[in-house]
Amino acid sequence: MVTINDIAKRANVAKSTVSRYLNGGSVSQKTKEKLNQIVAETGYTPNTFAQSLKAKKTNMIGTIIPRLDSYSANEALASIDEELRERNFQLLITNTNQLSAREIESIYSLAKQKVAGILLFATVITEEHKKAITEVGIPVILLGQQAEGFYHIVHEEYQAGYKLGKYATRLGHKDFLYLNVFEADVAVGQLRKNGVLAALKEEKESSVEMVEVSFSFEKAYEQALKLLPTLKATYIFCATDNIALAVLKAAHKLGLEVPTAFSLSGFGGYQITSIVTPSITTVKYAYKELGQVAVQNLIKLLDGEEVPEEVQLTNELIANESTQQY
Repeated sequence: MVTINDIAKRANVAKSTVSRYLNGGSVSQKTKEKLNQIVAETGYTPNTFAQSLKAKKTNMIGTIIPRLDSYSANEALASIDEELRERNFQLLITNTNQLSAREIESIYSLAKQKVAGILLFATVITEEHKKAITEVGIPVILLGQQAEGFYHIVHEEYQAGYKLGKYATRLGHKDFLYLNVFEADVAVGQLRKNGVLAALKEEKESSVEMVEVSFSFEKAYEQALKLLPTLKATYIFCATDNIALAVLKAAHKLGLEVPTAFSLSGFGGYQITSIVTPSITTVKYAYKELGQVAVQNLIKLLDGEEVPEEVQLTNELIANESTQQY
């Protein structure tokens, strides 16, 4: 493995000169050209982490995720990592298990580790979140949740709910069950639901029952086992694909055929929804694009450029086998 010492010996310069060169410091044009050639010939790659420990402005980007088994966060993370690597940035990931206090703690912790900026997949946005973001003094972009006065990239949640609601009513359904998550989560718990309800209100004689369930597949499955035996609705909206998958499993366990017993849909566009039988109707979100835009905007902020406070990403309705005409 080639080191700075090796580069210095080959160039016949001091180690400190190579260090200045690698960190963008002042070296003569002749020395710079010589070092460029040696680095190219040896394939030397700087140790970004070591450089970050010495520099005031690091190449480390912190990312805070709600849970390790989140499909949406992991899809976006893969895109974030790819975009950062292309720009010679390193990614630090911290998991909060959907605990608001840990999100706030992570903001301060990452700042102390001298990350250049933070991408935050927040569960909720509280005044404590806003205080922390303001105090750390580094660029922070919220992903999936919005807050006035702070940079955020969100999905068109209300529009997603509305288009799915219109789709369900066009199929002729009038009795609905909506399995929602806690409403403190504005994006998933409120905006998606409000979009669906707005679409249903445009149809006469439609009724909807609201039930709060867990994000967790296992917990949602247990809740579905209790709900389905007395189900009156002909169509079940699920706030996430994860919940829809749990309902589908519960239906199989109880001997109920989907969509004969009831139609079923979710939100997210998880890959597995197209693999299971029946495949699940869903709204596909632009998770990869979320990661790309997040990195692009964060780098611009680090370079002192302006970016819009809010970016909204579109989504697409995918009609699959789990829904049918009533």
